[in-house]
Amino acid sequence: MRSLLCAAGAAGLLWVAAAGPAAADEPDGFTISDSRITESSGLAASRAHPGIYWTHNDSDDGPYVYAVDGSSGRTVARITLRGIGAPRDVEAISVGPDGNVYLGDIGDNLGGSWDHVWIYRFPEPKKLHDATVTATQFSVRYADGPRDAESLMVHPKTGRVYIASKKQDGTGALYEGPQRLATGGINTFRKVAPIELWATDGAFSPDGTRLVMRSYFGARIYRWQDGHPKDLGSVGVPIQQQGESVTFTRDGRTLMYGSEGADSEVKPVGLSDDQLPDSARRGDDQSNGDEGNTTGGKGSSDKPELSPSFVKGAMVLALATGLIVVIRRLVRRRS
Repeated sequence: MRSLLCAAGAAGLLWVAAAGPAAADEPDGFTISDSRITESSGLAASRAHPGIYWTHNDSDDGPYVYAVDGSSGRTVARITLRGIGAPRDVEAISVGPDGNVYLGDIGDNLGGSWDHVWIYRFPEPKKLHDATVTATQFSVRYADGPRDAESLMVHPKTGRVYIASKKQDGTGALYEGPQRLATGGINTFRKVAPIELWATDGAFSPDGTRLVMRSYFGARIYRWQDGHPKDLGSVGVPIQQQGESVTFTRDGRTLMYGSEGADSEVKPVGLSDDQLPDSARRGDDQSNGDEGNTTGGKGSSDKPELSPSFVKGAMVLALATGLIVVIRRLVRRRS
């Protein structure tokens, strides 16, 4: 029995050692526990508060935005927006380089029949607690007529706002806003590229070199080059009740996917190879300042790296096998 306990204790220590680095490389998911959040339709990693994610309900909730702790799933602040009209169909959220949060009231489930939609902008709070803030409202139209859209992305370097429409007349598209949004009059968004997805959300990587677009059952990632997306192919999407949202983690190495529904789960999917933003490939993301290291701070090497999840799984399998061997030997000795 003592041998078995020692083996189990050693296995536990080894499990912690194996799980630690993997958890650092690919964060755990979380469940949004706030009973007020039943239609989480957008997701954005905070720039000011590491580990915090901004989200909001789809409709019928009022002018509210929620800050959720990514380690516990607990709401740490509800922000009430004043100075705007009643939200109609809020679908997306993004954080800009100007320290503002952008909220997209851009949905149009009537098949693209509204002649304009809205974007709301408010400063990201320096401290997280329930508060009421004054928001700026912008009116938006598309150059080629009304569209149904659920994806709004603010480029983290230029601050330019983009909207991706759902497929309409056979295809969806990415629309570019003016260099700076204006409060007076209409802001016209113009098509810059097709998006072959029924897009429910999108996000730029923190360094602005990658764009991800997701649908209910799939996602594609693009290299952002000269103001246009270059398709790099599909990227993994977890199975979810109703896949609605996506954002990059602050280091750009992981996508966090959200879903609608009560107690909805936010699930991580790690990126690799060309999917990784340029800064993450160089190793100079926000968690590592070594720009000269091409392996993320682990030393330069031409050897391919194994994914953390693969390494952890292999170690767990080996430990389980070892425990079975120990138990069998004990049983044989006693018999």
